Amino acid sequence: MGRVIQQDTTRFASVEDMIDRLRPSYPVNCLWPSVLRNAAAQFVKSFPGDVLYAVKCNPHPTVLKAMYDGGIRHFDTASLAEIGLIGEMFPDTTAYYHHPVKSRAMIETASSVWGIRYYALDHLDELDKVIERADKDAVAVVRIQTPKTDAVFDLAAKFGAPPETAVAILKAAAAAGLKTGISFHVGSQCRTPSAYSDAVAVAGKVIEDAAVDPVVFDVGGGFPVNYVNSPAPALDLYFEAITQSYDALGIANCNLICEPGRALVAEGQSLVVQVLLRKDCKLYINDGVYGSLTDLKASGLVMPARLIRPNEKPADLFDDFTIFGPTCDSVDVLPETWRLPADVREGDWIEVGTLGAYSNALASQFNGFAAETFVEIES
Repeated sequence: MGRVIQQDTTRFASVEDMIDRLRPSYPVNCLWPSVLRNAAAQFVKSFPGDVLYAVKCNPHPTVLKAMYDGGIRHFDTASLAEIGLIGEMFPDTTAYYHHPVKSRAMIETASSVWGIRYYALDHLDELDKVIERADKDAVAVVRIQTPKTDAVFDLAAKFGAPPETAVAILKAAAAAGLKTGISFHVGSQCRTPSAYSDAVAVAGKVIEDAAVDPVVFDVGGGFPVNYVNSPAPALDLYFEAITQSYDALGIANCNLICEPGRALVAEGQSLVVQVLLRKDCKLYINDGVYGSLTDLKASGLVMPARLIRPNEKPADLFDDFTIFGPTCDSVDVLPETWRLPADVREGDWIEVGTLGAYSNALASQFNGFAAETFVEIES
């Protein structure tokens, strides 16, 4: 069967139902709207401020709609394309231009066409761009460096001003008549709740030294998800750490925000692949690190994987398998093995779970391979 799925077959009762009806020889992205919607609703209910969904994590329209249906009305965007996508889909929401480096033309378009007010930055030259091209009611949200944390990805290596520089930027923004804000990002898949309270303390000292009254305080994203090799503390521990440390600052008339991505969408999508070939304990499948499994290569995270073989029970004995993708490139191999039934063979399907974050958003079409099929799973 080809990759084009008829409109009346895009929703299935289960992954098994999808496989039974489609028998796909191509990768299938399975979206779980109710899981996505519930994750958004729970985050909105529990976080002590406004929740921004980080669009870059997964910009699929079904995912965005589930975020909106779950109560999210604020979006973290990093490009004009993302700003336009949110502006067209949800005109009653607020987008924040939180990429710290932008061209002047991008800032001008964001301001004049889409009415963007919030601009993240970490350098005086970037502030000059905002002063020159944004509307006069713009908010300069200064991103600061924070201490290294127990996170899979250290995002402070690329962005974030040292505290003394951040103070100078905040003072310059206030002197130019702009409203100010402050932000940080402790790193993706951060497994230590206290990392947020430590970062809040650093941000509070910057605000005090700059003698400004910020209108927004952004604690970033980085909230973790449970993976096979990376268990995550309960989100309530993170919210408690943020609430206590933020309240201790005593900042008045300031809006507390966060910008999660992974924690909102990871569990709301899975990927169904098929085994193309088995060589001893090596499996060749029809998607890989140039497709929807890019994050696994970069992070070393292990997602849950289960074998699906309709009408036949797999072996009870399990083994560890090295996983190769479909391209001709030898780099197309996962860094960690998958534990699967020992009798896995050509034609079997494997569902890879917890794959809603940085999967289709990072996928390429290298070698002509692409995981282009999306279906919804009712639950």
